[in-house]
Amino acid sequence: MNHWQSAFGVIAGLLTIFCFTPYITTIFQSKTRPNRATWWIWAINGAILCSSSYASGVSNTLWILVCSVAAQFVIALIALKYGEGGWTRFDRRCLMGAILSLVLWRLFSSPTIAILCTVLVDFLGALPTVRKSYLEPAKEDLLTWSLYALASFLNLFAIEKFSFAIFFPAMYVFFINSTIFLLVLRPKLGLTLPPKRRDAKLYKSQL
Repeated sequence: MNHWQSAFGVIAGLLTIFCFTPYITTIFQSKTRPNRATWWIWAINGAILCSSSYASGVSNTLWILVCSVAAQFVIALIALKYGEGGWTRFDRRCLMGAILSLVLWRLFSSPTIAILCTVLVDFLGALPTVRKSYLEPAKEDLLTWSLYALASFLNLFAIEKFSFAIFFPAMYVFFINSTIFLLVLRPKLGLTLPPKRRDAKLYKSQL
């Protein structure tokens, strides 16, 4: 194992813990409104992903997963009071999908199946926050998502060998974090959405 790869993994994990500090701060300042369903699904699903990844022999890239889960559980608890959104039918199905991945893992004794299922569920659970970042980017903290995207990028350099169990989760984490970061960054770049539906007639008249 290369020491520099191990170092990248540790740095990515520490940066992940650090990046959630401003996020939590902005929640208490009422500047950020975390989606309750997303963070609980991320926390529960992430714990399963950590377990299945560890069982598959993941080492360097496990740091960011463990640190993410720890922070996600903290934010999920805070979101109970300061968050927004409830448990819709879609949210409950995502949670059931996470539990199903755990059952399949135990049933087939294949952590790879659990990894594939949990990543899929994680993506579905992230959709409410992706949607909110697209429609209301001001309700998400830019600093947090920029640092989280950076951490997931550095984590790619911690990959010690190419295997599905190591490469796939690391690439997914980078993809989803970068996507949310770019959506939250969009207003800073002067890229705005068309007028809302209630202003659709006015918008059409201007075309």
